[in-house]
Amino acid sequence: MQEEEEAPASERRGPERRARERRSAARPEPRESWFGALGEGADTAWREAQLAGDGESRFDGAWPAGDGGASDSRFLTRQAQRIVDAGQTAFVRVYRAFLAARAAIGVMLLITLGVAVLFGVQPSADVLVVCLAYAALSIGAWLMPFFVEPAMRQPADRLRTRQWLLTIGVDIVCFTALHVLAPVAGLNYVALFVLPALMAGVLTPRRIALATSAGITLVLLGAAWHSVLAGGDVTVLMSQAGLAGSGMFVITVLASELAGRLAREELTARGSLELARQQAQLNRLVIEEMQDGVVVVDRRGRVRAANPAACALLAPEGANLSAPFALRGVGAWSALVDAVERAFVEGVWPEAGRDVLIEFEPGASRTLRTRVRFTRRRDAPGSEEFCVLFLEDVRSMQARTRQEKLAAMGRVSAGIAHEIRNPLSAIAQANALLAEDAASVEQRQLTRMVADNVARLKRIVDDVMELSPRAASETQVIDAGAHAAAACAEWARMNGVDCGADGTLQIEIPAEPLHVLFDGDHLRRVLVNLLDNALRHASRAPGAVQMLLHGKDANVAVLTVLNDGPPIAPEVERYFFEPFFSTRSRGTGLGLYICRELCERYGARISFRLRPTTRRHRNEFSVAMRRQALTTLPEPAKL
Repeated sequence: MQEEEEAPASERRGPERRARERRSAARPEPRESWFGALGEGADTAWREAQLAGDGESRFDGAWPAGDGGASDSRFLTRQAQRIVDAGQTAFVRVYRAFLAARAAIGVMLLITLGVAVLFGVQPSADVLVVCLAYAALSIGAWLMPFFVEPAMRQPADRLRTRQWLLTIGVDIVCFTALHVLAPVAGLNYVALFVLPALMAGVLTPRRIALATSAGITLVLLGAAWHSVLAGGDVTVLMSQAGLAGSGMFVITVLASELAGRLAREELTARGSLELARQQAQLNRLVIEEMQDGVVVVDRRGRVRAANPAACALLAPEGANLSAPFALRGVGAWSALVDAVERAFVEGVWPEAGRDVLIEFEPGASRTLRTRVRFTRRRDAPGSEEFCVLFLEDVRSMQARTRQEKLAAMGRVSAGIAHEIRNPLSAIAQANALLAEDAASVEQRQLTRMVADNVARLKRIVDDVMELSPRAASETQVIDAGAHAAAACAEWARMNGVDCGADGTLQIEIPAEPLHVLFDGDHLRRVLVNLLDNALRHASRAPGAVQMLLHGKDANVAVLTVLNDGPPIAPEVERYFFEPFFSTRSRGTGLGLYICRELCERYGARISFRLRPTTRRHRNEFSVAMRRQALTTLPEPAKL
């Protein structure tokens, strides 16, 4: 009965026990060194994944490098740069310092014996042998890293067994022998045990460090007991040995404390350095990709750094420029040099910036909007050593402002055009009714004038509405040849133009289907606008206007419209595809702009070029469209 009552209690305790086991399993094991748990903060936790799996060392074995291991000298002091380039870690530096200290102690032992001989103290042969052996071993261990192969000098993160035996083990054995032989030599060697205790506390895990201190303490107690058996005072000798052993433990604890703090500080510094390097790389990438020019200039007029946009603005077209370079001595930059010197003298600069003229040669100049910012703020003017120049081409600023105004104007115009459409329809209907009752020639002429202007207004409204924001049209795969032929035939009929070999309009379309990604109605709109523009400037001779369609390659099809009109001037060509620009007083200036907008919707590209003087048709507009093969056959037309 009792067992039955206890069973539920054990079952109740089962989940609690299992939960405790899971928590204990998830809890990290204590680290083997006293202060091996390196900082867990945000700036050092990222390094935990790179530490040794056993976590027994306070020192990291690798230098973090964000660029493949190469150090960035701009963020390192001279000493840190030398350490990084040499591949030394904190452990390696401390370990080599201990090796140098051991070699120095070995030399000092020999010097001490020599001084003792000079003063008439003759050491025994055993003491001399031990000192010579220790000096040879310590100096050899110190010189060994300079003679081994580079592959054998990989940075370590803790003291290996062989290294422990060759250093701490040799120290304990030799110092024990000297301590035992101390009564014969007449010298006290207890202080030498500080070196292996200190070395073990700094370079070995916690258990090994404590074991080393315990071994030294046992050696001291054993030697004291041996002296007691030889007739010494047990109280004095054992007390001295106990105090010396306690001192070894204290030294080990303090050494571990200092070593742990050193490791944490160094790891934090290295982590901060890596974060600073990454931030610098990010800033450099952002500055290099900026559209505005960024230039860092010192007081002597030397450019320390400049991004590609600044180099392009400061150099003539097609010239290459890279920092560092001097601003002084170049005639084109004289105005910029004066502005920089003025900024250094005054220590202030207008928030909106100043315009500086860069004139490379007569007729080739560039106006730059220059804004100056200083690297640090100070009360006294003229105390800055560096300033940062932000350069922007005034033409780009004006173009951007013009585009913003045009965008706002387009939105307003689209709303106005939408409101005009209904009254315009009413006017057209009323004019049609009046035309039915017109009896005289004057009345019919007036109604015809109203109808013509209504049609013109309707075309303007349609053009403006075409530019209004709306949902993107669905891209279709169409036969460009069939749609172009139908659009040309309709356009020729509407404009009274003959189409054929002897007509004003000549068409060249491939016999096989040419499938492109476009919308049929929009392709017709683009082609009609190009034909209207070509006919307006062309002669009425046979073949004055030509429309060519061909496949450039497997991915691109090109539609070309040519005319034999006078060559278009370069100052007009640059404004071809801008809205509201027209060479006619009655034109809206939206035709070519609409063509460009429609082409961009479907990934096509429209362009103009002036052909050589040997060609009859100098003016050429071309539309490059994306080709696309049909995936399904079209359904047959129903009769």
